[in-house]
Order: sequence, then structure tokens, then C-alpha cells
Amino acid sequence: MTRFAATDARERRKLVVDAITAHRERGSDFVTVTVDPREDESGDPLPAPWIQFGDRTFNLDCTDEELERLESLLGDYPEFRIDQRTSPENAEGTNLRITARSDANRLAGFVDRAFREVYGRDEDYRAWVVEI
Repeated sequence: MTRFAATDARERRKLVVDAITAHRERGSDFVTVTVDPREDESGDPLPAPWIQFGDRTFNLDCTDEELERLESLLGDYPEFRIDQRTSPENAEGTNLRITARSDANRLAGFVDRAFREVYGRDEDYRAWVVEI
């Protein structure tokens, strides 16, 4: 891979397809995609959401509100299913493992939609591939 960030929807999906393809070709454990952080009311950066994919499984963290939106999004992906939910007592959310057996284009579409619909990013958000 020669590029690691994109802001246009088409280019973001192509970026994720390329990252998943590189991940599969290299036999790496996973690929991680994240977005630019947002700021809170005082201007301090908030943690940016991330999505990992490896071994036909997505791994991501969600708050309760984000989890509701994710479950709604999964209605458009019947071949995906939540296999594991972990909610440690000291955490403010849930870690999810989602089995996703599909081609790289469909996986990339899910990642893009998750950042927009689950995590509330704008249409022109910047996606970063931070680990392959």
C-alpha cells in the first residue's frame, strides 16, 4: 500500500479494500482503521473510534447508543452476526466481535457506513489505516 488516508467516500472504501487485501496477502493478524478525533466542548480531543478486521471478524467498541445504531446497520448485512459482546465493569461500553464472511468491497462498505452511521462522522470524514 502506498496511501493510508482518504476523505472522499469512494476513496475511503477503496482505501479499506486495499488494506483488507494487503492484510490477507501478508497474512497479518488484523487491519485497523480509525478516523480523526473530535474535540469536546472545551477543545480537548476525544478518543477516535476504530474498527479492526482479521480472520473474518470485525472488532470494535461501542457505547450503548452506538450499539443500538450498529444493530440497526447490521440489518443491511444479514451475512454478518455479532458473536461476542464484552462489557467490563470499568469500561463505558461494549467490545464486539462480528463475524463477517464477505468480499473486501462489502467489508469496506460496512466500515464506511459504521463510521458515518454508528459513530456519527460527517460525509467527508478522514479514514486512516493505522495498522496492517
